[in-house]
Amino acid sequence: MLAAFSVSPLGTSESVGDVVAGVVRLVRDSGLPNETTAMFTTVEGEPAEVFALLQRCIEYTAEHAPRVSVTAKFDHRPGHDGQLRGKVERVEAVLDAGDDPPR
Repeated sequence: MLAAFSVSPLGTSESVGDVVAGVVRLVRDSGLPNETTAMFTTVEGEPAEVFALLQRCIEYTAEHAPRVSVTAKFDHRPGHDGQLRGKVERVEAVLDAGDDPPR
């Protein structure tokens, strides 16, 4: 399963960046393949692992703020591992080949 998510603290005077950095640390320490961009963090793993990690991230954020905003998108495709990089590599291969996208 791939999960792209954003967990943000709301209603706190604490630095949002510090709390988000704590969430990213949880993700990196999880051992799951992951990638963080300006808007989302994406992880790959078994559904139970992914949902447990998301819950830990929400709980961590709730320790630092009275309200937590969560945005998440999931791609569950059993039997397909390595998709965190694989999906991007397939698109890059088409771009590198100079092929026009299908119309």
